[in-house]
Amino acid sequence: MSRTTIADVAREAGVTKATVSHALSGNRPISEETRSKVLAAAERLNWVPSQSARALATRRANAIAVVLARNPDVIANDSFFPAFIAGVESVLAPSETALILQVVPDRDAEERAYRTLRHGRADGALLLDLRTDDWRVPFLDELGLPTVLVGAYDQATKFSCVRTDDAAPVHEIIARLRADGHERIAHVSGPLDYVHSNARAKAYIDAIGDDELLREGDFTAASGRSCTAELLSLRDRPTAILYSNDTMAIAGLSYARSQGLVIPRDLAISGFDDDHLSAHLSPSLTSVSSDPAARGRAAARLLRADILGAQPRTEIVDCNVVHFRESTA
Repeated sequence: MSRTTIADVAREAGVTKATVSHALSGNRPISEETRSKVLAAAERLNWVPSQSARALATRRANAIAVVLARNPDVIANDSFFPAFIAGVESVLAPSETALILQVVPDRDAEERAYRTLRHGRADGALLLDLRTDDWRVPFLDELGLPTVLVGAYDQATKFSCVRTDDAAPVHEIIARLRADGHERIAHVSGPLDYVHSNARAKAYIDAIGDDELLREGDFTAASGRSCTAELLSLRDRPTAILYSNDTMAIAGLSYARSQGLVIPRDLAISGFDDDHLSAHLSPSLTSVSSDPAARGRAAARLLRADILGAQPRTEIVDCNVVHFRESTA
């Protein structure tokens, strides 16, 4: 059986192939009657335009991209990414827009990936893991690739941004810990060149007054364990530790218990990002639900609008909620 083509649809609808193309792309004014006739003909013939045909008709790839320069092991163990991607896909799916996810090992590979995107592979990009002085922002601006920044980027930019308040939950947790009598409160951060890690660390220092008990981790369980071991070896050790993600917090909790400490009697522990296992630990882990799916939805909506010519703007997603559980009770 021969494959149905755009010519077959045009013949069935009694119009030209160009009219079929314009009716589907929306790039030219077509009467509603003609558009309905074309869509009805396409449905009768069970015809769907190919991705390449759509690209030719719209001059778009009908795809957006996320490029990550992270260790794949970190991505695999971080609950943020699958939830964020699910939020993005919920916006893209109705328009059959593809999501390209590419993991790269270094800056050179990342630059090549963005250049490839700009030359027709994707219509825009979502920029995650923002750094405090991020080379990618001016680079993507120079390339002219529509981009949405996901994070509290503080430099001047022409791009749309999705921001959240990472400082407020840190202040809320520390206030509760102090109310419970804790005076030596430590913080195990993520890499401090990430804007979200930096924002949480700054909030911690602002609340505590110094960085004596601040230790920089890298979001892995290994760093959570090693930073916890260092803090608990201090002569005047902390009685509470706030971690910048749940992976490090769970590793820290496990190490503390291996040293004979009872949680939370001897050491209170809290995390961030509210991993799906955190509420089911024993004791259950206090954490901050950051709703990465909501961030993904907001970022995808902004990027789709930018690709269609909307003016860049900033959207603040109010999604961080502290869940106090047994680990700080």
